[in-house]
Amino acid sequence: MMSSVNSGPVLAAAIAPIIGNNDFPFAAATNAEAPALPSGFPSELRSKLAWTGSDFADESKYILCLTDTDLAEVKQAIAEYKSLDQDGYLVEPNTFQLPTLGLKLKALGQDVHFGNGFGVIRGLDRAAFSVEDLTLAYMGLQSYIAEQRGRQDKRGNMLVHIVVDDSTKQAAEHHRHSNKSITFHNEEAGDIVSWLTRSTAATGGKCIIASAHTIYNVLAATRPDIIRTLARSDWPFSMPRFQCRPVIFHEDSKLIMNFGRAALLGNQAHPRPQHLPSLTARQVEALDAIEAIAKASQMEIQTQAGDIHFINNLAVLHRREGFVNGEDASTQRHLVRMRLRSTEHGWTIPKELTQEWDEAFKNKGIKRWHLEPMPAYYFPLRSQPN
Repeated sequence: MMSSVNSGPVLAAAIAPIIGNNDFPFAAATNAEAPALPSGFPSELRSKLAWTGSDFADESKYILCLTDTDLAEVKQAIAEYKSLDQDGYLVEPNTFQLPTLGLKLKALGQDVHFGNGFGVIRGLDRAAFSVEDLTLAYMGLQSYIAEQRGRQDKRGNMLVHIVVDDSTKQAAEHHRHSNKSITFHNEEAGDIVSWLTRSTAATGGKCIIASAHTIYNVLAATRPDIIRTLARSDWPFSMPRFQCRPVIFHEDSKLIMNFGRAALLGNQAHPRPQHLPSLTARQVEALDAIEAIAKASQMEIQTQAGDIHFINNLAVLHRREGFVNGEDASTQRHLVRMRLRSTEHGWTIPKELTQEWDEAFKNKGIKRWHLEPMPAYYFPLRSQPN
C-alpha cells in the first residue's frame, strides 16, 4: 500500500508501472511506517526534469536535426576558425559564429539545464570531416551549450575516448574500455556530460538515461525512509578520493543526485580497499531502489554516428547496455566525452562536491587534448622544456 500523497500526473505516471512490477525489490511503506522526509526536501518535484521514457515517443522533443543551412554554417565556421590560426581548444561562440544555428543551440542549452535535462544534435556526417575538423565542430557546437570544459582525470585529459581496450586485463575490466553493460550512475564532476559518437558498435551500446527527479518522486511517495538514507552524509565513497557524503542534495531549490556503484561497492577494475567501511544493508537497499526505478522509467536512445549527446549530470542518470563490435572501424564503438559547465546557467554545487568540480574546472593544472585514444601513462614529448 502506498503512502498517501497528492500526486501530479507526472508522478502518477511514474509510479504506476513501478509499483505494479513484481520484480520491484521493496514494498511501499504505509502511512504509519513512513517517516518524514529530510528537512527542506519537498514532497514532490514538479518540474520538466521529472519524466519517464514514455514521454518521449516523439524524437523531435529532444533531437535537434541539423538542416542543410545549419551544416553550411558549421562548415563555414570551421573554415573561418582555422583561418585564425588558433589552437582548437580556444573555440567559443565569438570565434565559431553560427548566425541561425546558434539560436537553436542556445535553446537546447536551456532545455538541458532547466527543461528535460538532455538533448541530441544529429546530422553531422562523420565521413564528411577529418578527425580534426569533426572535433572542432563538436567543440564549437558545444560551446553554445556550456563554455567551460573540465579535466576528466589526474593526467589532465580533456577529451576522453571511450573505446574497447583489451590490451591488459585491467583495461578490459574498466567500464570505460569494456563492452559490458554498466549500471546507472553520474560522473563525479561536471554539470553537463557531453559526448560525440564517432562510430557505433555492430550491435547494442544504446544510450540509456533516467530522471533523478522521477526517482525522487517515486521514493518520496512510497519510501521516504530511503530518501532519508540517501540524504545522510555517511555514504563512504572511495573514488576519486575517500569521502563520506550524501548521494542526494536539495541545493538552491534543486534536487541533485551524484553517485556511482563502483565508488561505493567497488568492481573488478577498482576493488574496494578492505580497510574502508562497507555499505549498510539500508544503503544497499537504497542503491537497488534507484536502479529499479531508473530501469522502470528509463529512456533509450538509439545513437547514430555523428550524434552529439548532452545530459544534465546533476539531474539525469545514465548507463550503457552491453555491445558487440564489428570487424571494421565503422562498426567499433568510439565515443569522445567531455565534462562541461556554463557560467550563465551552472547550478549551485553542494559543498561536498566542490573539490571535484574545482579540480575539473579551475585553471590550475595541465590540460591534454588527444584527438585519438592514447596508451595508458602516455605523456607527449616536448621539443622545448617549457
